[in-house]
Amino acid sequence: MTSHRHHPHQLLGRSEQELAWFQRRSLLQAAALWVASGGWSAAHAQGRSNIVELRGDVLRNGEPLTAQHTIAANDRIETGPGSTAVFTVGNSAFMVRQNSRVALESDTPTAVKALRVLSGAVASVWGKGADRQIVLPTATAGIRGTGVYAEVFPDQALRGYFCNCYGTVDLAAGSESLVSQSSYHQAFWAEPTPRNGRLLTPAGAINHTDEELEFLAGLVNQRTAWQVAGRKGVKDGRGQMDYSAPPGSAGNAGNTGSGGGSGSGAEPSPPPAPAPAAPSPAPASRARPASPYGPDY
Repeated sequence: MTSHRHHPHQLLGRSEQELAWFQRRSLLQAAALWVASGGWSAAHAQGRSNIVELRGDVLRNGEPLTAQHTIAANDRIETGPGSTAVFTVGNSAFMVRQNSRVALESDTPTAVKALRVLSGAVASVWGKGADRQIVLPTATAGIRGTGVYAEVFPDQALRGYFCNCYGTVDLAAGSESLVSQSSYHQAFWAEPTPRNGRLLTPAGAINHTDEELEFLAGLVNQRTAWQVAGRKGVKDGRGQMDYSAPPGSAGNAGNTGSGGGSGSGAEPSPPPAPAPAAPSPAPASRARPASPYGPDY
């Protein structure tokens, strides 16, 4: 049974309405039709649009994007105020929030190898594959099959935020690097200048929800780690599942897995998810790759 004793997301420059995009009736109907018609695999095989929903003003390569178009790797996407774009490319799904500028990069039009976030925010779920990256102005993340949320804050000197919602990520900023292994939202700030001597600092879970990731995973026939496990965690940015005993069992029913119950028959808590590895110098290849679109991208 899924536990709901977890911290809610926190908002930073975003509204609850914006984070509730997946609840819109029009989107739910479009997603149901999308899945019924074969989803991303059928879209690729039949050459039809891979856009699940568009709202507001969205540009593709500087031109207005419509629901009849197809988004491919090496396209640049820009959203205006109150606008969003939900789409798939290959076995990966993306939701681009309002006021965002992103570039999809690859050596093939059917799979994104790098997602470059210049401003704004993107939630994404990626199928398994090698050599994929998410590139922020202040950090680079090497990803495998995973769900992530990334945001760039232009008003904070392009400070980056990266949440490994589940999966394994190699995160690097400047000479720092770490490995994030998460089952439930492990988050970091990617600072433009060192803060307390560090470029990568721990962060809480902000501006994205479990339901968004679940929705995107469903578009590409996946499930999130917490859906597979049947439980959630404490959404504090540490990346751990909630191992507390379910209601009615021995021990402290309200415990969140940090102390364990002392009553007879209490189930011991499994070990927490691995903490990120200690920072170490990053190889030169981890430097932010140059964009083929020019300095603005």
